[in-house]
Amino acid sequence: MLTLLVACGSKTGGSGKTYTVATDSNFKPFEYLNPETGELEGFDIELMKEVAKRAGFDVKFETMEFEGLLTGMQSGRYPIGIAGMSITPDRAETLDFSDPYYDSGMILMVPVDSDIQSIDDVDGKKIGTRQGSTSQSYLKEHTDAKIEAFPEIVTAYMNLQEGRLDGALYDLPNVQYFIAQEGKGELKTTGDILQGESYGIAFKKDSELVDDVNEALASMIKDGTYAEIYEKYFGERPAEKWLGDE
Repeated sequence: MLTLLVACGSKTGGSGKTYTVATDSNFKPFEYLNPETGELEGFDIELMKEVAKRAGFDVKFETMEFEGLLTGMQSGRYPIGIAGMSITPDRAETLDFSDPYYDSGMILMVPVDSDIQSIDDVDGKKIGTRQGSTSQSYLKEHTDAKIEAFPEIVTAYMNLQEGRLDGALYDLPNVQYFIAQEGKGELKTTGDILQGESYGIAFKKDSELVDDVNEALASMIKDGTYAEIYEKYFGERPAEKWLGDE
């Protein structure tokens, strides 16, 4: 487990406290360890630092597997969590969420020569995903695939590349990033984007931080800071809804 303390200061007031933020370190481009510096980087990390700065508190990141992150958040061990976490009705029963900060969805990845053309073709096939994810739940609820869930999604991707899986289902931006950076021309997406979802910053239930964080997010969108961070990690401008007063 990696722990990283980040002093964020205060622009808009706030408690001035330091809060532990549970996150992942293997979900590019949202959160990952820079192999050269060993530092935690990514869209979520930079977004969270700026949110904390504007809301007036400091953050200390702790990295862990996604399933452990959910368990730790639900038990109240961690007051804040950010890890490309989809806002779902089930999670909202035990956690509070900020306003959405990213629109996503799931996509199926297969070898370029695969005969799988959509999610309708995965019954009986070995499909990889990530433990505790909405993708794992989707496969269980909507398919008869042979599901192989891993603590780190990159393990599923590597097993797919090496021929041990028939496909992998996960969040669209992460799948696209892997294909572009590591796919070696061997992988592609197929079928429609499934179950459009929004990511939110998670909090323990009845957190006093939600309103301040939402205010900080809104100010970042309004003044263009959100768009700048987005473009840095995704290489393009975000959709119009995220452009504020531009």
